[in-house]
Amino acid sequence: MNAVTGFEHVPTTTLAVLVGRAQVMDIGVRPLWSPPPRVAGPAFTVRCPPGDNLMLHAAIHRAAPGSILVVESGGDVEYALAGGNVCAIAQRRGIVALVADGVIRDLAEVRDMGFPVFARGVIPVPGEKKAVAPLNTPVLCGGVTVHPGDIVVADEEGVAVAPGARQEEVLRAARAALAKEADETLDEWEAAHRARVDKLLAEGGFEG
Repeated sequence: MNAVTGFEHVPTTTLAVLVGRAQVMDIGVRPLWSPPPRVAGPAFTVRCPPGDNLMLHAAIHRAAPGSILVVESGGDVEYALAGGNVCAIAQRRGIVALVADGVIRDLAEVRDMGFPVFARGVIPVPGEKKAVAPLNTPVLCGGVTVHPGDIVVADEEGVAVAPGARQEEVLRAARAALAKEADETLDEWEAAHRARVDKLLAEGGFEG
């Protein structure tokens, strides 16, 4: 867990610039209560077919404390992957958050316990528990391929994923970018911004 210390201080807006659009989940995967805290941790990945939630229910007993559950379910919005008790057990075991390409139920309970969930919405219908599949294999969530151990950062802006093999490089770059922003006044930013925009306009033949 020591390798990822610091990502909780990196906004997804900063991370998105560093990892690129392909590593940012689509806008359908969003915080289900507001304002959510920023969360960060290594992905523990789960694959559930539409309508089934067995492997997520298995994962809450197997994911390490500090991890974020990332669930592929094909964008299913007809059946809930989890509810209040599942999220309560996950929280009690030290799991940081749930990021799911699907929906949950018992939102009031989840909100009251302060467990961060980023998903496509809520529905009161529970899924079945029949489909057995391996845990911690690559999954597709919100359009992003997530590998076990990739670093997931989620906040009110969305969900971004730093490949595990690049986590140290990305964290260094993020810290440098944030330090630069902190040292720059709005007047300095405005001057640099205008110069850059004017240069691009001139190169494009704009007059005015």
